[in-house]
Amino acid sequence: MSETPATGAGGRSFDELDRLPTEELREQAFARARERRDVGFFWSVLRHLPNSDEAAALDGAPNSVGPTIDEANALWRELTGHGYEESAPLLRAAFIDYLLKH
Repeated sequence: MSETPATGAGGRSFDELDRLPTEELREQAFARARERRDVGFFWSVLRHLPNSDEAAALDGAPNSVGPTIDEANALWRELTGHGYEESAPLLRAAFIDYLLKH
């Protein structure tokens, strides 16, 4: 399947993705990031959450082994219990961008 400027790697357009609820976008983007083992995506999302001080505490010392993708996903679930708040537009954009690119 070839990618066009109007569609992403999954064959869906921005408009199709933008119609999805934020939680559905999160689930799809996280599933894709888990498949790709893209820890960087998880941390970029977690840094933009309103309660990201918990995530920053895990980003610690250079000698420490960073959390796994599953731990990041568990942290996300905990943090999302507090709602997306003012970060919702930024998070939606990050999820859509990721799904379009990967």
